[in-house]
Amino acid sequence: MNKPDIGFIGLGLMGSAMVNRLQDRGYRVTVTANRSRPNVDAAVARGAAEVGTAREVAEASDVVMLCMDTSASVETRMRGPEGVIAGLRPGAVVVDFGTSLPASTRALGAEVADAGGSYLDAPLGRTPSHALEGQLNIMTAGDKAAYDRVKPVLDDLGENVFHLGELGAGHTTKLINNFFGMTVANAMAEAFAMADIAGVPRQSVYDVMAAGPLHSGMMDFVKAYGVDGNPAMLAFAIKNAAKDVGYYDQMARDAGVSSQMAPAALGALREAVDEGRGDDMVSQMLDHFVARFATKPG
Repeated sequence: MNKPDIGFIGLGLMGSAMVNRLQDRGYRVTVTANRSRPNVDAAVARGAAEVGTAREVAEASDVVMLCMDTSASVETRMRGPEGVIAGLRPGAVVVDFGTSLPASTRALGAEVADAGGSYLDAPLGRTPSHALEGQLNIMTAGDKAAYDRVKPVLDDLGENVFHLGELGAGHTTKLINNFFGMTVANAMAEAFAMADIAGVPRQSVYDVMAAGPLHSGMMDFVKAYGVDGNPAMLAFAIKNAAKDVGYYDQMARDAGVSSQMAPAALGALREAVDEGRGDDMVSQMLDHFVARFATKPG
């Protein structure tokens, strides 16, 4: 069976790794520049075609993939006379790999359907290094027939590929996942900072907590920085964590409820961003809590 033509928009760290993997697997890929000119140049050097607009990407592609930072970025690339929707081939499938607001996803899905295509949300788990090896976790949702058509492509990108239900379920699941993870990370960071205040070694706190049911990968990520000095074990920036927990909080309000837990993590993350720590990794929230306890003991 012939491989579908792929269009890809958003060649950041994750997107460029995914394009690299697609090229390794023999797909013809069309790209357009967003922010990362060197990554586009690298893809073109390996055989990708470059065009000037998202519309032209869609015109050249059976499957259009986006890996963008925010819902607003996705909407900008999808809509308008030079957007993806304007150039969709009949029956094309659009896949949003970013972490987006479910309400935005559903609205775009309706517009894509009106244009004769299908829209899938497919947020990602794991890292760019996993993307290079085709070992991502992919949380897909949307029309099952469209999912079945693109699943061979998703299988080339991911080790664990899920279909979670109706459009928006993937982004909903990812936001719940990230809310939980970032809440745990912030709690562990504060726990280490409180250990400092109380005069208990961080290693001792970790040893006791890790010996019981609280032990988790997220705890280990924060420990890697708080005890071992390595922030790269959790390669996720504070500013991105603030965006995702903010989206979770917005999702709750869109559903007519309010989260009791999200405001604490969100407040800490946004405060850290305001302090200039946005590009630090999430495990480095420890520094925020240490500084907060030093300057605001009350």
